[in-house]
Amino acid sequence: MSNAHLFLKSGFPRAPLQNGIGRYVCQLQRITLKYCKSSGSSKGMREFLEHELVDFSRANPGVAVYIKPRRHRTAVISAEFLNGERSWINCRNHSREEIAKWVQVLKQSNGHAEEMRLRKQWHTDVPSVQGPWTPFTHRHHSANTTEFPSEELSKLKITDPSATEKLLELYQAHREKASKSGESATDVVN
Repeated sequence: MSNAHLFLKSGFPRAPLQNGIGRYVCQLQRITLKYCKSSGSSKGMREFLEHELVDFSRANPGVAVYIKPRRHRTAVISAEFLNGERSWINCRNHSREEIAKWVQVLKQSNGHAEEMRLRKQWHTDVPSVQGPWTPFTHRHHSANTTEFPSEELSKLKITDPSATEKLLELYQAHREKASKSGESATDVVN
């Protein structure tokens, strides 16, 4: 077994600052698109800048977009979020559509690292002193030693025949009818 999880960030699965409860605030603060003007590996980034960047900027006025040309370097998307986290994506030889998808992924993420060791599966701002409720919380302890099905614990009476018993009765009636008429059981059905 690996101990790699010990070096991961740990935290609780929660929306930052109750985001989405009252209104949604985009967590992406700044995005920087770095590319080379002449390199073939930056072709997709150049096409994205020419065709889709203006539409993205108009659709997301709260996101600051920076363009940074660099010589002889690979294309990179760098993002900064409201919580101070930064992330970057290497876009070497990516197409225009792939870069558009990565920009949308960054816009919709909250800036937390993708790999996080969760301390608990749930989190509340005001934890309960009594503990979590379960269906067995207020049951009497005598149910632990009772043989089920039990007449005294059930709300319904068990005197009614079960579905299996009803099927057996129908089968017996069918066999009796077949034996009286002298036919086989399959002839009576047909």
